[in-house]
Amino acid sequence: MIMKWDGVTSDQYDKVKKAVNWEGNPPKGAIFHVAAFTKNACHVTDIWESAEEFNTFVNDRLMPATQKVGLKGEPQIQLLPAHAIFVPVLQRLAEYEVA
Repeated sequence: MIMKWDGVTSDQYDKVKKAVNWEGNPPKGAIFHVAAFTKNACHVTDIWESAEEFNTFVNDRLMPATQKVGLKGEPQIQLLPAHAIFVPVLQRLAEYEVA
């Protein structure tokens, strides 16, 4: 999932993140999340087990939290099937566990 939300600041993102409790109660199906900011927008890249689990998270947790925080507008979202996923740090951690 690739998302761009015009006008959203890092402070607003942090408020939504707290309201959603992403880290304290990870959503079912979430694998990876990264957020970045440009001058005018929030950009998020996620990896989910399925589009259905992402949509459930959006409907049940994310959108209610954005309304609570008072975000305006709608995000631009692309759902794309992953072709490859590689996380080098996980490979290094696995090597330590074997040793």
